[in-house]
Amino acid sequence: LHSELGKIGGGKAVSHNNHKSMVSSIIQSSLPLLLLLSSAIKGTHAFHFPTTSRTSKQSTSATRSSPRNNRHHHQLSMTTPHPLPNETDKQIYDIPNSGWKSPKWNWGSAQGTGHDCALICRRRWGTKEDRNKLVQSLLDPAEFKASRPNSEASFEEIKLILGLAWQRGRWDGSDGGSGGYSQVLETMAAGRRYEQDDEVLSALNFIEDVSGRFSTISRNAEELTRMKVIANDVRGKQNHKGKEEVFMDRRTCAGMVLDAMNFVGNGL
Repeated sequence: LHSELGKIGGGKAVSHNNHKSMVSSIIQSSLPLLLLLSSAIKGTHAFHFPTTSRTSKQSTSATRSSPRNNRHHHQLSMTTPHPLPNETDKQIYDIPNSGWKSPKWNWGSAQGTGHDCALICRRRWGTKEDRNKLVQSLLDPAEFKASRPNSEASFEEIKLILGLAWQRGRWDGSDGGSGGYSQVLETMAAGRRYEQDDEVLSALNFIEDVSGRFSTISRNAEELTRMKVIANDVRGKQNHKGKEEVFMDRRTCAGMVLDAMNFVGNGL
């Protein structure tokens, strides 16, 4: 202001009134510049320094990538377990070291997890009503799985039921007698042929052996024909059938055997 006053006055003294008039004029002419500077200063809060910007970007990046990472992890956890646990799980009734392949199974002995599971199995299937429901679920596994997906017995338990039924059948001949299912029971107790690492191969072996002896217990030609059709179909299309189809056929074969042995009426 002093500089401007000096210029205006030409270095000469000015009256008091003229001085006030010049000051007022200079202030009014400077207001737009002052307002512009004030606005610029207040607006600096909208800018971000490089360090803040990098931190913000990293945080945003992490936030955005988390859902993708979580989804990827979820997909892995969903696909890692076998999609058909009732067909492949080896443990029965949540008893540790149970199952036909376990060294502590000891089939036929009073000591072992096989004996423990057999006690539970006999109680579990102690009524005709429950046994009939089981047989029907096996004879039409696709319909049963669709209508009651959480009620399906594991196939390892089905093998236990078959084992006990064949064991009992030795006394009354319902196992087919000579050339019947006693050999299949021995094979099952050995824990190899039906316990392959390849679950589909295990199922195919089971179907082959069970169907091959069905003539010793079948009650009519229609039953026998149906079993042969299933076995031939699996054998002819084993390279084209899906896992679930093979496992369904295995259940059907097991159901037909239990039905023909009068499992519903005889029990275990």
